[in-house]
Formats: sequence, C-alpha cells, structure tokens
Amino acid sequence: MKLTLKIWRQEGPHDTGRLVSYETDEVSPDMSFLEMLDGVNQRLILKGEEPVAFEHDCREGICGSCSLVINGVPHGPERGMAACQLYMRRFSAGDVITIEPWRARAFPIIKDLVVDRRALDRLMQAGGYISINTGGAVDGNVLLIGKEQAETAMDAASCIGCGACVAACKNASATLFVAAKVSHLGTLPQGKPERARRVAAMMEAMDREGFGACGNQYECEAVCPKRISTRFIAMLNREYLRAGFVASGSPAEPDSSQAEPH
Repeated sequence: MKLTLKIWRQEGPHDTGRLVSYETDEVSPDMSFLEMLDGVNQRLILKGEEPVAFEHDCREGICGSCSLVINGVPHGPERGMAACQLYMRRFSAGDVITIEPWRARAFPIIKDLVVDRRALDRLMQAGGYISINTGGAVDGNVLLIGKEQAETAMDAASCIGCGACVAACKNASATLFVAAKVSHLGTLPQGKPERARRVAAMMEAMDREGFGACGNQYECEAVCPKRISTRFIAMLNREYLRAGFVASGSPAEPDSSQAEPH
C-alpha cells in the first residue's frame, strides 16, 4: 500500500518546525500505525537521514504515551483507542496522512512528534493521590462499597493520562483529566477525607500550568481512548463548589453517595 505522509519535523523547542512529506509504498494493512512509522524510520536511517522522533512504550493502549495527532484528530480516526492500537487497514492506498504532535501551551514540543507532558504529572502531584495511611491490605468485604460507587470509580480510573483531551480542546483544557482523577478518588471512601483539598489544589495547578478553561464542546470525550465521559466534569464542578463551601466554613451539602440504602 502506497501512502504519502506529511510529518511534523522540529529540531527542538526553539525551532519553527515544518511539515515534511515522505512517500512510502511498503505499508501492510496489518501493520499498526507505530509499526508503519518504524518502517519509515528504518528507511530514513538507511539513507543516512535523521529518523522521526515519536513517543511510545506499551503499544497496547495502556500507557498513553503514543501522543499523535493524525489527520487533525488526536489518536486518529477510530474512537476509543490510542494511536498504537490503530491499524493501517483503516486507510486506503494513495491516502495522504498528516501526523503532528499535541498542540497545547502546556505541552511544549521537545522534538518532532514528542511533547513535554510533565504538566499532567504536576497536576497529579498537586492532589491526585491519597496521603492517608490505610495500613496493609484487608479482606475485600471489610470495607463495603456499593456497586454504583465502584463502577463509577473504575470508569474514572480508566483514564491513562495521555493528554488527548487537552490536544482536542480549543482551549487546551485539562478539565476531563482532572475530573477523572478527582471523581475516581472522591467516589471511594479512602479518598473522601481529602476531597476538598484535592479538588482545590488540582484546579489551581491546572490554571498555574497554563491549561485553558472547559468550553463544553465535548471534543475531549470524542477523542479519549478510554471513552471517559464528560459527566465526570459535572462531578468535578460539583466537588469544586463543595470545596468552596468547606473552605468558607459554610455547611457542605449532604453527600448523596453515602445515603442509606433502601
């Protein structure tokens, strides 16, 4: 299968960068997208040219490091999967494929398709954890958690922190990422003691890192490889409002998740 690839090449953070066209005619439909890029790099190396720098690790849709914008869409045209899970059978012979890095103020380009996503790590360091010592592992039935709570927490915890939501948002907002982390920890009993401090710290860190505000356009949900729902953004807003009441000393609204079962 013959393809034309327009790949973003940038020597470093201070280079202007440009799209460079490459012709390739050795693409199998059974190749993954990253395997296709490996083949391109092998041919560039044989010709004595600089290979394309791109990030990857697990190649199983788990780590989230395959941060590529393919034809203008983070992670490519298939919904619910990372770029490493995308196969070339999705494309047709003769296609022109444009490959770019994440575009966001908080994600400066390091080289070619590699961006610095440490801003997401700093968001986690601000509050995406539980600092209370809960001791060793106990029997699962000791701490009873309702089915709905457990499923909600698991849905939020499936976020792999790839940053596609930021790349897709016109404001480069990390709200869906923060919402997933806050909802995951705040839904479970272990995370509730620090819920007010957590959401306030992570929201402040998001502003500090240069992420934009949520525009309610739903691009983030559309490109998320784990299909994180924007309903978690509603939960984040509710938690942030609650944290404001706690900080002001006003009585917080009752926690509906702890209501007595009927």
